[in-house]
Amino acid sequence: MLEHAEAQGGSKRLSQQELKRIDAYWRAANYLTVGQIYLLDNPLLREPLRIEHVKPRLLGHWGTSPGLSFVYAHLNRVIRNQDADVIYICGPGHGGPAMVANTYLEGTYSELNPDIPLDEEGMRKLFRQFSFPGGIPSHAAPEVPGSINEGGELGYALSHAYGAAFDNPDLIVACVIGDGEAETGALAAAWHSNKFLNPRHDGAVLPILHLNGYKIANPTILARIPEDELRALFIGYGYKPLFVEGEDPTVMHERMAAVLDEAMREIKSIQREARHGGDQQTGRPRWPMIVLRSPKGWTGPKEVDGLKTEGFWRAHQVPLAGLADNPEHLKLLEEWLRSYRPEELFDDAGSPSAEIRDTTPKGTRRMSANPHANGGLLRKSLEIPDMKAHAVEFAAPGAAKAEATRVMGGFLRDVMRTNAASRNFRVVGPDETASNRLQDLFEITERAWMEKILPEDVHLGRDGRVLEILSEHTCQGWLEGYLLTGRHGLFSCYEAFIHIIDSMFNQHAKWLDASRDIPWRRPISSLNYLLTSHVWQQDHNGFSHQDPGFVDVALNKKADIVRVYLPPDANTLLCITDHVLRTWDRINIVVAGKAPSWQWLSLDEAKAHCKTGIGVWNWACQGDGADPDVVMACAGDVPALETLAAAQILKEHMPELNIRVVNVVDLMTLQPKEVHPHGLSDRDFDALFTADKPVVFAYHGYPWTIHRLTYRRTNHGNIHVRGYNEEGTTTTPFDMTVLNGLDRFHLVQTVIDRVPAAQAAGAKLKQLMEAKLLEHHDYIRAHGEDMPDVRNWHWEAEAAG
Repeated sequence: MLEHAEAQGGSKRLSQQELKRIDAYWRAANYLTVGQIYLLDNPLLREPLRIEHVKPRLLGHWGTSPGLSFVYAHLNRVIRNQDADVIYICGPGHGGPAMVANTYLEGTYSELNPDIPLDEEGMRKLFRQFSFPGGIPSHAAPEVPGSINEGGELGYALSHAYGAAFDNPDLIVACVIGDGEAETGALAAAWHSNKFLNPRHDGAVLPILHLNGYKIANPTILARIPEDELRALFIGYGYKPLFVEGEDPTVMHERMAAVLDEAMREIKSIQREARHGGDQQTGRPRWPMIVLRSPKGWTGPKEVDGLKTEGFWRAHQVPLAGLADNPEHLKLLEEWLRSYRPEELFDDAGSPSAEIRDTTPKGTRRMSANPHANGGLLRKSLEIPDMKAHAVEFAAPGAAKAEATRVMGGFLRDVMRTNAASRNFRVVGPDETASNRLQDLFEITERAWMEKILPEDVHLGRDGRVLEILSEHTCQGWLEGYLLTGRHGLFSCYEAFIHIIDSMFNQHAKWLDASRDIPWRRPISSLNYLLTSHVWQQDHNGFSHQDPGFVDVALNKKADIVRVYLPPDANTLLCITDHVLRTWDRINIVVAGKAPSWQWLSLDEAKAHCKTGIGVWNWACQGDGADPDVVMACAGDVPALETLAAAQILKEHMPELNIRVVNVVDLMTLQPKEVHPHGLSDRDFDALFTADKPVVFAYHGYPWTIHRLTYRRTNHGNIHVRGYNEEGTTTTPFDMTVLNGLDRFHLVQTVIDRVPAAQAAGAKLKQLMEAKLLEHHDYIRAHGEDMPDVRNWHWEAEAAG
């Protein structure tokens, strides 16, 4: 081989020394990967391999691992030669052993885990812990240095990569995408993220599609379609595809080096032109991406029991199994491990050779030690403006109306303005920013858009800081990547359709939970959701747009991870927004309506109410409140409205009834203090809800959620909950509450039924409520809108006792 001869793509070949070093590093990474899957002992094969050296349960995934390490080795070369700032996102789900192997070779793993040093004993511990009780998972979990992508579920790597690149102008995010992963809907939509990446102030993403041909037991689509079709696909997505194909290691090293150098030149050229070419540079660049085609299970056993293994789906997980019962398999395993020539790769102490150590970058240039992959190291708190400028002023409860999310939008606009220089805050959503009444953001920024802009378009711009794409998966992935690299943001979405990202939410919650136990992982900004256009305000949408169940999904996660807020008006929403933007390592879910609605609390009252998360609205109670006949509780803006309207009816017709009104802003206060840090003690809960009196609870979502949260409370048997019962259609706002029994008339009837002293005196009132329900039924069908006494209802201060 000529030392500087031309290789594929027109670039020069690697020098003999560089080729030798990269190949040695790659062999070492492969050896460490196989060792993690199989070995308990004898890590350097300093004695013949025996069955007692092998794990009794063989878990892990070999098939994708050699390709992952191949890419890692070549990225290390680029980093060293160009002093590049690169992080590595591992898309193939269970590539964990390869990622651990590379972080170990770089020395980062031992620095963060001193009990696993770079010697023979450290290697023994490294092997033993993998997929072993008390050890580490088989995927690129939070325990793996340099990872920001949980490999337990496929599809999110590319959106995470772009989220990491936004507002990180010097960062290159190398994202390896498995060909099985590429079949997922989340990944397919994420290819379009290049339409939002501005080379002037964003970093770059280098997608590397790893085609090894097979999933668990089937071929992959992209590996089987003709190459011209594959090339056309990515040209159609807007990329410049570069191909690296083959199986001979020497040839593949040369090809990968040449193509990777070409990709880096393209990236630098695009950024240089955007940053120094003047304002005339307005077109979207065609970013490079790499298609790497290599055999599945590359360098592993060619055949096992006469059946093809390398380059086939049989290499996906553990190619050699049943070793205790099959001595031939044990022999094949030893031959496989020795084929990497470990005696050349590790010194007498078991440490990687000097040649391999020279191959890795130094310090924070190591991908496993890059601070962007431990974003809390870079995180700076947002500068939060004063809420007072946005407060809704009014003389008394129910004396003014406001659109809560529009008020929030003005506050977010000022957050965006205050942090403009830092470029560390983004708002994402699926084409709903204006629909969700957050359009004040557009006073100071646009929607990010790198495609053609027509004269009639509004609020589109190359420098926009609002990210909108009609893919909840992509929005979620962008924001996760943004947060995990040290920044802040908010995701606004229609309530019913946030379910699209249920599993992504689950994975992020698990990431946060696992990170709590990893001392070197620094806290990241909280993932904040605004869920609006909610179930009770769907007068122009139908049954499909009605589902408040995301909260129930969230409640399945660890209590200390999730927060759920149901502000009843604009000022409480302001307070909650201010709070969640200051938090870290949480998932905050805020549910608020966007329609004009009555306002109940001044800003100071809202601050106090939000601080406790729950409280008695004394101004709405009847009687002295000391010994109520009934507690009327509510959580959510529409439930609060209907509760107050019901309380007013009861005051008018049954003034002798002693009613306590309790509003819940922080849903987690309903849990016991022992279960959730925001939970009330039993004594405090009983002080609010009593130990023995009826409680009629109007709740925004599914009724059983409240029962689930309160089932251990003293008075749980007396709690009756009304909420959403899967009844809905395209109808009036008030009719939605009627269909589900959450309306004021049903609430009044429920109070009468649940309070023994009111049953006799309340019989006439129950009949009146039934008549009102019939009147409502007929009126909306005749007029297409709610009755005047519902539309024009307002809170009367004299209703308070």
